[in-house]
Amino acid sequence: MTNKALRNFRIVLWVLVAVAAIGATALYVFKPPQRPLGLNGQAFALASTKGGSFTQDDLRGTPSLIFFGYTFCPDVCPTTLAETTAWRAQLGLTPEQLRIIFVTVDPERDTAEMVKSYVEGFDPSVIGLVGTPEETERAKAAFGVFSEKAGDVDSEFYLVNHTALTFLIRADGSFQGTIAYEEASDTALAKIEKLVKG
Repeated sequence: MTNKALRNFRIVLWVLVAVAAIGATALYVFKPPQRPLGLNGQAFALASTKGGSFTQDDLRGTPSLIFFGYTFCPDVCPTTLAETTAWRAQLGLTPEQLRIIFVTVDPERDTAEMVKSYVEGFDPSVIGLVGTPEETERAKAAFGVFSEKAGDVDSEFYLVNHTALTFLIRADGSFQGTIAYEEASDTALAKIEKLVKG
């Protein structure tokens, strides 16, 4: 190989190395960010019926079932709370092994006292979370939850259409999956067992 050919070969080689380095850097810089906690990466803070505030950081520590609803809900919410507490009991799990968390999407009517009384009517260990309208919107955004008033929206007896999924959150705070409203109990129990076993 002549000196000129050798020099051209080296130039091509260095160009290829540079392209590879730039490509690797681009993949690192421009890759989609990992969503913290397996949710939508948004911070939130709500008041807990157990006292103090509850943030995205509090999702860590114990596997959790999280459901968004409201105390005036005629069917979906009471059914879901009854099912989740029954599933936990059926699996022989304690609140220390599996938390059940209810987040209200109706901050205009649902006070902390109302939510506390409501959720503890199903099980004293259920955690209720309440916020201002702005705080509630941030919590909904963190989970990708939708809600809107329905029916006679100008009266105090309006309904609220909302996402009817139960979110399964692992002990490390990451998202595992969901349980659909009226999903078969055996399927739901299998998902919860997997959640708790990690």
